Order: sequence, then C-alpha cells, then structure tokens
Amino acid sequence: MKKYSKLLIALNLLLLLGFFINSVINKESTLKKGQLVLLELAPVDPRSLLQGDYMRLRYRLVAERTYSLTCRPGVCTVIVNDSSIVKQMILPGEKDTIAGKPYLLKYGCNGDEVHLGAESYFFEEGQAEKYAKAKYGGLRIDEAGNSILVGLYDDERKLIE
Repeated sequence: MKKYSKLLIALNLLLLLGFFINSVINKESTLKKGQLVLLELAPVDPRSLLQGDYMRLRYRLVAERTYSLTCRPGVCTVIVNDSSIVKQMILPGEKDTIAGKPYLLKYGCNGDEVHLGAESYFFEEGQAEKYAKAKYGGLRIDEAGNSILVGLYDDERKLIE
C-alpha cells in the first residue's frame, strides 16, 4: 500500500510541475509575441504602508463606465488607434463605435467591477515620484486575449524605467 501512495504522490507532483511549466511557457510566449497596447490610467495613490511602494492601477476606460448588468468574466474587444492606445472597450453584446484595430482581451470581475489584468504595479522604494507621472499601463496581449502588464508609460508613450 505504501508503494502505491508514494507513486501517487510522485505522479501528482509531476502533474503539478507540468502545469506550472506550461503556464510559464505560455506567459513567456505572450511576452515575446504579444501585441503591446496602452491603456490610459485613472488617477491613483502610489503608496501603501503595508506593501511598500506600489501603484494601484485603474484604467480610465473601466473607471468612467457604468455597468447595467452583473459582471461575468469573459473576453472583450479593445479598439486600438495607430499609436497603440486603447480608445474603446467593447463588452460582449455591445456594438463598436470607433474605427481602429480590434484585439481580444480577457477580463475578470469583482462584484460589478471589470478588471483588465493587473491591478497593481510594485516598484522599488523611493521611486513613487517617477511612477506618479505614469499615464498608461502597457499590456502585451496574445491572440487568445491573455495579457501581461509589462510596464507603465509616460504621456509620450515611453516606458518608465
């Protein structure tokens, strides 16, 4: 009996390791091949006493909307202009009104609030002033709508480093 339980534990560990490695490979692929889009940020406070310096991200397209339905996670379409800036977010069932290049973007929900990926950006202590100038959050999006926050960008669309 002990032999089978050890084998079962080893098999579960290998399966868990396989899922973890697959997740890492998918994220790396999104970072390398994903399309960079910039989402305008709404004003936030870039400091937390418990977590250190970080910026809570609120995207203007989400913050300025009102939602009539209970939010359900899914895939929306974002319309991007020639400067890679997202100009419109179209939730399932809505019609687009702005011309531009469409991309799929997975979103999540917290109650009736839509979340487009990363909601906070951590940085080194003492760098808050530099990141307070951030105007855009840069996401890399793959064909399936998976996204990764790759950095914050200033009003000239330059990565803040």
